[in-house]
Amino acid sequence: MTNSIVANSVDRDLEDIKKDGVLRALVVYSSTSYFLYKGQPMGFEYEILQRLAKHLNLKLEIVISDDLDAEFEVLNRGDVDIIAHGMTITNQRKWEVDFTEYLYLTKQVLVQKKPDNFRTISWSALQKQLIDDPMDLIGDTVSIRKNSAYHERIESLSNELGGTIYIDTLDSKLSTGEIIDMVVNGEIKYTIADENLAKINASTNPILKIDVPISFSQRIAWVTRKKSKNLTNVVNQWILKQRKTTDYFVIYNKYFKNKRFYRRRVKSDYYSLTNNQISQFDDLIKKFNKVLGWDWRLLAAQIYQESRFDPKAKSWAGAKGLMQVMPATAKELGIEDVTDPIESLRGGTTYLNQIFERFSDVTDTINRTKFTLAAFNCGYGHVRDAQLLAEANNLNPMIWENNVEKMLLALRFPKNYNKDFIKYGYVRGYEPVTYVRQIYERYQHYKKFITEKENEL
Repeated sequence: MTNSIVANSVDRDLEDIKKDGVLRALVVYSSTSYFLYKGQPMGFEYEILQRLAKHLNLKLEIVISDDLDAEFEVLNRGDVDIIAHGMTITNQRKWEVDFTEYLYLTKQVLVQKKPDNFRTISWSALQKQLIDDPMDLIGDTVSIRKNSAYHERIESLSNELGGTIYIDTLDSKLSTGEIIDMVVNGEIKYTIADENLAKINASTNPILKIDVPISFSQRIAWVTRKKSKNLTNVVNQWILKQRKTTDYFVIYNKYFKNKRFYRRRVKSDYYSLTNNQISQFDDLIKKFNKVLGWDWRLLAAQIYQESRFDPKAKSWAGAKGLMQVMPATAKELGIEDVTDPIESLRGGTTYLNQIFERFSDVTDTINRTKFTLAAFNCGYGHVRDAQLLAEANNLNPMIWENNVEKMLLALRFPKNYNKDFIKYGYVRGYEPVTYVRQIYERYQHYKKFITEKENEL
């Protein structure tokens, strides 16, 4: 029997991905997979994907899933190369896609809410109000997403028990964590979740009862196209090796077993699933960003790079404050206390704007901004030298990527920095190049987490 879904899927495999140089991964924005915490992108899938992309020598591009029901379609269409969030391997799904080697094993459990007075009533009274056996679900309703493995499991369980368990179908845009919150808030009575997700969510919600198993152990894996055999094989070999490493289990435990870390972040104002703030200085950053006219999230990404939002941060070179302004520059800018966030942001953005204005000959705004950031890091003169060296090497002195950035790296070597037209000599070029790259990578994450509406003052 011809599988039309597979037949019509895009012909794109590892060779094509390597030609593009980018691994596009579809992830879920959730409390364990991918989120922002204190200005830093984090998550089990995010960290594992970073390691995989490095292994494949590819740039990682994160795409956030906005419809869990449409993920296979997005994959087979070629918009992404891999679906990277915990998905249960089932025969029904294998008809349409391939699965990688499993990342971990878990089982499905019933998630239900204890009565509000559960701490004060007797154990026997508590048990009478709760389900302890899946058999008791017959005639009751469980709320789950339609195309989830949980939906398949409840249908199978109904058949096994010889009774009807009614299914309340939820919006496919909801993550498992959000559905569990609906149980906590009393919006729905029951749902199903993977045990590791249920446990970490229950660590901050003791009112949840999550100890009734609905399935045996199941394999949780990532998803690839059936036509991407080479990618699947390479990823499988890599996962098999990763599962034997200590680092892999450290990452897994961090997101699924470290209850203290989970509790700390969900209670933080600077956890993107709580209120989508990047830092405690967001309002100040927006205010002082006006002099630049940049996207304030880009400025925030630079400040994180400089100080991780610590106003008392100090570098080995003597730079201090949120924007790590050097003492001589602080004096020029009239900054009296560089550890004062207001003073640091006022002075730092003024200095950035001064540099930005000096690059007025660079007409493309993105390139001009990258030159500005590089100059903030290593000095205006070194960037101008790199532009001259670019011109001498038949590269475009007005383009950062693969042009001027290459020449900054080249200024590490005597044969380049000793040329008679180079005025400022040696520079550790990898520092400004890495600086700009990491700021823009972080900025891409911030744009995913902090929406345009929240971007307004």
